[in-house]
Amino acid sequence: MPRYALFFSYTAEAWNRMIQNPGDRAAAARAVAESAGGTLESIYFMFGCHDGMAICDLPDGEAAAAASIAVNSSGAFRSVETRELITPERLVAILGRAGEASGVYRAPGT
Repeated sequence: MPRYALFFSYTAEAWNRMIQNPGDRAAAARAVAESAGGTLESIYFMFGCHDGMAICDLPDGEAAAAASIAVNSSGAFRSVETRELITPERLVAILGRAGEASGVYRAPGT
């Protein structure tokens, strides 16, 4: 099953609600991943341009998009970014396909 990283940043209002009523955000993330047919591997909070990151195993890109849209539509987030994670083993196959495609690609102006 493909693995995805979802980077997220909360709104100030969401932070305020969490300060007033702390809760288990991992349980909320787990429920969303499971509703999309996947599992939550881990969730971390951090400093910097993102407030946190969740790592999920999801069936496919449509499931990842559905989970991302579901949480983003709540209004609790300033941003949600979803990235598919590529294992080193898959990278070898991807590079092989890129080599085939680069042989037929024409650069602009050529």
